[in-house]
Amino acid sequence: GSRLLVEQSIYEPLLEQLGQAFEKLRVGPAAMDLDVGPLIRQSQQQRVWDFLSDAQVANIPMVAQGQIVDEAPETGFYQAPTLLRDVPVMHRLAQEEVFGPVLCAMSFNDEDHAVELANATQFGLVAGVWTRDGARQFRMAKRVRSGQVFINNYGAGGGVELPFGGVKSSGYGREKGFEGLYGFTTLKTVAFRHD
Repeated sequence: GSRLLVEQSIYEPLLEQLGQAFEKLRVGPAAMDLDVGPLIRQSQQQRVWDFLSDAQVANIPMVAQGQIVDEAPETGFYQAPTLLRDVPVMHRLAQEEVFGPVLCAMSFNDEDHAVELANATQFGLVAGVWTRDGARQFRMAKRVRSGQVFINNYGAGGGVELPFGGVKSSGYGREKGFEGLYGFTTLKTVAFRHD
């Protein structure tokens, strides 16, 4: 995910801890066994740079960045992981899929506000909810409009038995599970009258 919604009461301490973690991230070639590898192509690197440039123009505060290692070849499409805070919900960083190592933090006051922020985008592939409150876990999973909701984990999508797919502009239909098999079947309806 590229958006991080945090309850106001823990926003500052969490961003401080995340900032420290981001500063330790090392970026470079995959063969060097680092934390983050390159982006797929130069045009994607430029796209991420454009997002970060827009953040600067909008005075969106940067909390921390990782480091590209000195040994990284100049020809790689490396981008230091970047943690931004107080991203306005209607800014393109909160509305578009970055597809790069950029995390946009926003705070919320209560559960309704969190749902409002979570659903205030045209995309809906995956959401994650972290809370110890079991009732809240299920309320949030029901109210957030996304194809998958992870509770107290993120991206642990299971094997082939769990359907995967988005809603809204993140797609339709499902891969994996029995639902994923439907794309490989042909439905035939036969209607007849028997006298």
